[in-house]
Amino acid sequence: MTFRFLANHPKCRPSSRTAAEGVNRGRQPATWSDVKPEKRPLMRQRFEHLMEVKCGFRSKDPLRPEPGEPRPEYDPDRTTLTARRAAKATELAALRPTELKLLLGVGHVGARTLERWERRRRKYGMVGCADHRWLRESGGHPSVGEEVREAILAVRDETRHHRSRVSGRTRENMIHRYLGETFPEEEIEIPGYPTLLRIWKEWFGPGGARPRYSRSAELPAKNGHVVVTRPGQAVALDTTILPVMVRERPSPAHRPTTTTRSAVAGQLACPGTHLGSATLLDLIGP
Repeated sequence: MTFRFLANHPKCRPSSRTAAEGVNRGRQPATWSDVKPEKRPLMRQRFEHLMEVKCGFRSKDPLRPEPGEPRPEYDPDRTTLTARRAAKATELAALRPTELKLLLGVGHVGARTLERWERRRRKYGMVGCADHRWLRESGGHPSVGEEVREAILAVRDETRHHRSRVSGRTRENMIHRYLGETFPEEEIEIPGYPTLLRIWKEWFGPGGARPRYSRSAELPAKNGHVVVTRPGQAVALDTTILPVMVRERPSPAHRPTTTTRSAVAGQLACPGTHLGSATLLDLIGP
């Protein structure tokens, strides 16, 4: 028995631990009731278009054809599946984006989009034609109570402002320690590490940047205005093209931008200095 035999065997399927859909294992598949009521007509329209591409009949039943079905470009006895899919993409491309969005929920449908919809339809049925944003919101995480939520936010604040980059296990230990110190007499059910890691990514994102860089990117604001406390903390650039022509020898004439004008104004405001030695406030000043 060789790897080639196993890879091409019809009953040999990829493991759920390595497949792309492995992240959804253990969850209940979406059903008709999970789709929002106002989005169900769009899902049905997608399904009918896919059925016309597959067998030439929107109802999927040759015994109950609509008037004119099957159309010549969608007749399975005369055309191939690829040709029918290309014809459907051409038909939908002739519509305006606004009309297509009202009809199918998207502004553009190509052959690749039809292939993706068909793969999901074969796997999940008509519900596979629905966009994931049309499904009802999940029930959240019932295991996260008010105490656990407070601990997660406290650990987030501490690791964000007072510590360097830490791992997920360290954050888990900090959450356990915070709950033990803050609520010593209460028995609190704490979620496991995989759940805490998933909650952290859902609430705060992956967090790939180092904390000191994240703190530098956050500018304090007061009354809607950014408060700058040190040179170089904020740079305001305006690339508006000015309605004049400037020629700098030996380069040809071109239209300058507001940034170039600000740099020149800053140089003129400090006579006797070079542009490279001017301060940042001189360069971005009015």
